[in-house]
Amino acid sequence: MQRVRRLLPYDYDRPTGSVANMSVTPPPSKTNDTATLKLRRVAIDTYRENVAYLHRECELYRAEGFQALSKITVSANGTRIYAVLNIVDDVNIVQPDELGLSLQAFAQMNLAPGGLVRAAHAEPAPSMDAVRRKIGGERLSAQDFHDIARDIVSHRYSKMEMAAFLVASGQTGLDREEILDLTRAMTQSGKQLSWDETVVVDKHCIGGIPGNRTSMIVVPIVAAHGMLMPKTSSRAITSPAGTADTMEVLANVNLSPETMHDVARTQRAFLAWGGTAHLAPADDILISVERPLGIDYHGQLAASILSKKLAAGSTHLLIDIPVGPTAKVRHMNEALQLRKLFEFAGDRLGLHLEVIITDGSQPVGRGIGPVLEARDAMQVLHNDPVAPNDLRQKSLRLAGRLLEFDPDVRGGYGYAIARDILDSGRALEKMQAIIAAQGQQQTHFKLGTLSFEITAAGSGVVTAIDNFQLAKIARMAGAPMDKGAGVDVLKKLGEPINRGETLYRVYAEFPADYQFALKLAQQNNGYTLGVESEVTKSYMEF
Repeated sequence: MQRVRRLLPYDYDRPTGSVANMSVTPPPSKTNDTATLKLRRVAIDTYRENVAYLHRECELYRAEGFQALSKITVSANGTRIYAVLNIVDDVNIVQPDELGLSLQAFAQMNLAPGGLVRAAHAEPAPSMDAVRRKIGGERLSAQDFHDIARDIVSHRYSKMEMAAFLVASGQTGLDREEILDLTRAMTQSGKQLSWDETVVVDKHCIGGIPGNRTSMIVVPIVAAHGMLMPKTSSRAITSPAGTADTMEVLANVNLSPETMHDVARTQRAFLAWGGTAHLAPADDILISVERPLGIDYHGQLAASILSKKLAAGSTHLLIDIPVGPTAKVRHMNEALQLRKLFEFAGDRLGLHLEVIITDGSQPVGRGIGPVLEARDAMQVLHNDPVAPNDLRQKSLRLAGRLLEFDPDVRGGYGYAIARDILDSGRALEKMQAIIAAQGQQQTHFKLGTLSFEITAAGSGVVTAIDNFQLAKIARMAGAPMDKGAGVDVLKKLGEPINRGETLYRVYAEFPADYQFALKLAQQNNGYTLGVESEVTKSYMEF
């Protein structure tokens, strides 16, 4: 067998002779140029994930043995962040002496391009041990959830690790105490607003129904009555529009906590995106993983909603659970279980909480998409005769229940008070004042320039409307990224229709989106026609 000589470190090209008589030259120490890299801003939106970019020919990459998708720390001037590493071969992205950071990560460094940063291997998140225990079916403690939320907000988790936590929590289940602990941990993961008032009201719909833009009507009604309603809302991830996306058609929604306080103090309400306020940020990051996977377990759903409302300083909360064949909640038994869970958690967390079950059998209003939904809401506020009546009635019922949180309003009188505020024009005046205080939108968003109509293939009565399919068509058309994209619904449940009549109209801004939406609508238009006795059953419990 051939003997293989084992080389000592750095003895390449070693002269013959004994080791004892040999002088070994140590490797050169890293220079400052090798240990540090110039920071580069890489204009890529990585959506709630810090991503770093390193060139394959970088000396530090070779010296440290970095690998693609590994976690690293990036530090400079006392600031340190965690990021997922991507290795690139294109000098147009980063040069060998540079470290690139995605938009979100770059903003956290508070350093100008070209500034010197250091990169190093990141130690695994300590709380991953708790995640592994949850995967094994164990129950987690309050400290475990606190540690997990802390590490998630610090970007120490990859999306794969967060997915493992979410799936484990859903599959092995969260008991009631775990849901409370997760809620508190996510609430404490960011800033918390305080209003120093005994009654601070809010409402939340668990989603799954296109349109349904009731908040833009409820908030000005409640504020016009004089109650405080600081409404932080989400942007859409997989839906055609969130309240923040729709309100942004009319006003600035990227408000700082200071501006939120100023607007709330002067107008008694605002409608803003919660992301800029850093409220329960662990929840926002988890949602960015949860939504694409299509998972929405009840325990996580409850913790997500309640943590946001607690962080926003709410004391009184109304939860809307729509039920329907193509809604997020499809059976009354499931809705009742959710209601019990919310009521239990609200009681333990010190929230005065009420849950209502509403009709989720079809879209609420006519518009699906930011511009169209903003149109519907403003038509209701203007008391326009063509305003969608289902949106008006649901908004009045919700506002009435919130007004009854006022100790001076007798039970059962809220609806009448809400209707008077809307009919008198006071709600419209309040909405206009809120828009002015937040900053009126300077961009005039219009409906997409490309459109097509979907017509009925036969005659009969509309017996079913697929919420999920219409929402998907609206997204394919470009909503909510293109605010003028979406679906304008012209026929609702129970309405008669003749062959060739228009069911809905689709708007898009770009030809590719137009074609995607058209193809999807032609495959399945989301409508079922039949006879009146077959109309989908409605669920409503106000």
